[in-house]
Amino acid sequence: MPVQRLNHAVLYVRDVERSVAFYREALDFEVVMGMRGAAFLQAPGSSNDHDLGLFQIGENAAPSPAGRTSVGLYHLAWEVDTLDELERVQAKLAELNALVGASDHSTTKALYARDPDGLEFEVSWLVPAALLTEELLAGRASIRPLDLDADKRRFGAQTRGGVGVSVPV
Repeated sequence: MPVQRLNHAVLYVRDVERSVAFYREALDFEVVMGMRGAAFLQAPGSSNDHDLGLFQIGENAAPSPAGRTSVGLYHLAWEVDTLDELERVQAKLAELNALVGASDHSTTKALYARDPDGLEFEVSWLVPAALLTEELLAGRASIRPLDLDADKRRFGAQTRGGVGVSVPV
């Protein structure tokens, strides 16, 4: 049987309590288990045991050189159900000074942010399979600025994303 989905990610962070506070505020994650120097968080509505593990390595840890001077993970990506939710997350990330970008990948609408340790992550909404067109599929070849207002008019603010693509019908 092939891999079905990503169950969780684990990050090394400087200060686990600071990171927990960030992910709770930014993405509404909740701590499901913790111990000295570690925490395990779950996203709202997730059926995973946990979605994010955090391990503290201390304030003297150097920044990750991945993508600058070494190979390594670029970012993690989490999906939201609706464009209204993507807009809410965008406002929260901006309020936290964590938002670093927003892109329209045609079939995926994406926000990019950095956590307190500078680790990048994405929050995205996927156009549901029933709304995919040849134009949208062809549009994946380029990246444009995100226009949530236009996307909400086109797809609906409460349309559940990813249905038939990343969420079983």
